Amino acid sequence: MEANTVYQFNDFDLTEIINGEEIVAPSPFRKHQDISGNLNEIIRQYIKKNKLGKLYYSPLDIILEEGINRLQPDLLFIKKENMAIAQDWIRGVPDMVCEIVSIGSVAMDTITKKDIYEQYKVPEYWIVMPEFNTIEVCALENDRYKLFSCAEGQGVVKSKVIEGLQVDIKDIFED
Repeated sequence: MEANTVYQFNDFDLTEIINGEEIVAPSPFRKHQDISGNLNEIIRQYIKKNKLGKLYYSPLDIILEEGINRLQPDLLFIKKENMAIAQDWIRGVPDMVCEIVSIGSVAMDTITKKDIYEQYKVPEYWIVMPEFNTIEVCALENDRYKLFSCAEGQGVVKSKVIEGLQVDIKDIFED
């Protein structure tokens, strides 16, 4: 392989469009990936066992509005009856999205993206905060997110959208 060879990967892009502005995020740190992998494994096994739909992980674009809001949550879930939105990318509103907050993304994940997901009526939004070993699960109620389940340090979080799913957070934050 020559040192001057340039490779272009059109299917791997960390650019999001948020409120019409292109935002390029750095790749996540190892701890972020550990947490994402743990969540993915636990939720995916539950969804598969119960034949509820599909779980996807980043980077995969959710196109909520072309050219305006194209986001890449860390995880997203689509119920089997809503799978028509799973095309080249996700074109429409998934049933659940999950953002793992990193240093530098707190405002983006807990305010900006939360507002966007709420605006487009994503039924459930998980906010994972590794610095505090905390997971918050917010569910839409009268078109506004309300805290549905939360665990800090220890305990279990439950999903309203993924019926019967309970996640012990110690299984998420362990290395």
